[in-house]
Amino acid sequence: MNQVTTKLFTWAKELQAISTSGRFYTKDRFDKERFDRLLEISAEMSATISDDDFETIKGLFTKETIYQTPKIDSRAIIFNEKDEVLLIEELDHRWAPPGGWCEHDLPPAQNTVKEAWEEAGLNVEVKRLVAVHDQRIHNEPYQFFSVQRFLFLCEVKSGSFQENIETLGSGWFSLDALPTLHSHKCSLEQLKMCLRAKYAEAWETEFD
Repeated sequence: MNQVTTKLFTWAKELQAISTSGRFYTKDRFDKERFDRLLEISAEMSATISDDDFETIKGLFTKETIYQTPKIDSRAIIFNEKDEVLLIEELDHRWAPPGGWCEHDLPPAQNTVKEAWEEAGLNVEVKRLVAVHDQRIHNEPYQFFSVQRFLFLCEVKSGSFQENIETLGSGWFSLDALPTLHSHKCSLEQLKMCLRAKYAEAWETEFD
């Protein structure tokens, strides 16, 4: 993404956040019309710099009906005794650590345990919070919504992969022989950081 596109993307995000908050709080029907148009403009801008069409983006934007806050994503980073990392194969055949959006009623650590069970069939115990990362800083490609990602080191207690509707399979991989990563969910650099955290006597959580 070049500098001009990044700037347009940033402006579109700001317009979307302003319009969504305005639509939620305003009591004036004329102001609501203005905020609706502002939302359309942000969707039009986004459609010109992305692979998605206007209607798809507008539909996504209108689902956001309250004040804009970052989305929370949590990931279970699991290494075995060989320092191989557990990855799950997603439906698009890219690979990532088990994880996903946090449920509204679950803290990030509990959400991580849930995701590891649902996607990898594993009962895990969270051992250490390695990092809280802003996706815009650490992951590609750039994503429209602001995402804060919690990376937890976890230990397998029991279980094995079970057929499910979210993932195609799972496997253990050396960090120097990884399959195609879903890089906007977890990067090689983040996995290397988590491996360092595994052996650190006193790890200080990395945060942005």
